[in-house]
Amino acid sequence: MLAYIARRIVYVVPIVISVALVCFLLVHITPGDPLVAVLPADASQELASQLRAAYGFDRPLPVQFGLWLLRALHGDLGNSIATGRPVLAEVMRAVGNTATLAIAAAIIGFTMGILLGLIAGYFRETWIDKVATSFAIAGVSVPHYWLGMLLVIIFSVQLNWLPAVGAGPSGSNSWAWDWAHLKYLVLPAITTSVIPMGIVTRTVRALTGDILSQDFVEALRAKGLHERGVFRHVVKNAAPTALAVMGLQLGYMLGGSILIETVFSWPGSGFLLNSAIFQRDLPLLQGTILILALFFVFLNLLVDIAQAAIDPRIKRG
Repeated sequence: MLAYIARRIVYVVPIVISVALVCFLLVHITPGDPLVAVLPADASQELASQLRAAYGFDRPLPVQFGLWLLRALHGDLGNSIATGRPVLAEVMRAVGNTATLAIAAAIIGFTMGILLGLIAGYFRETWIDKVATSFAIAGVSVPHYWLGMLLVIIFSVQLNWLPAVGAGPSGSNSWAWDWAHLKYLVLPAITTSVIPMGIVTRTVRALTGDILSQDFVEALRAKGLHERGVFRHVVKNAAPTALAVMGLQLGYMLGGSILIETVFSWPGSGFLLNSAIFQRDLPLLQGTILILALFFVFLNLLVDIAQAAIDPRIKRG
């Protein structure tokens, strides 16, 4: 197992370097001058040149990438052009808010998805299966930003049960796990959980139905094994694939949703990314994309290790 983990970590290194290169190049091939956000309309050419030199934009791209990567390895992602604050602090605060939202959405979405998938798999081709499958199809089909606005209209505007926007009564810097803050999390978490719920439901349903049709399940039942024991075997065989799907979905949620976080004014990474794009804030844009991409890469690494721990056939292969 240790050899498998070491091999997976070695594989991650070139992926991380490639991700950093792509993040750097993506924001440089877009048209426009990033210094427009801070330069006054009547700025002289000399002032523009000084600012360009201060941010390193006057150097060749390979040199810029090398210096940026070296600073990033030391935890320095530069300063935001728009605010002047350190990019790392801005990104980590936003990522913390997104992680809170993603964990809440994952608890809702994965729990509902696993339950509906197992029920649908055990009762295939029945009305129970059709109802569960309908929920899954609706989950992956309904635009989540539209669902978010609909929930705001119903529960915030008409019923006045839950707040419509924000991350807490005092902003995002004073989060606490109490109802005063959790009520701000309910609507965005439900909205974010809908798509993962649908995908996990369909995945678990297909896995459960396929495993139940295999010969070893019939053999277990023929030996007189109780249905609870059969269920444990079904879950154990379905777990590696289901875990991989849930890991990917959690990675997507940790990446933040620009639309959902904008609808609810949730100060997460998606909201920050949206602001950086509109302000042409290159250091903030690069830092946000890099941190989110690294989260996704390392989450996939953890999922690979967890899969190997559950199913020994993976590490032997």
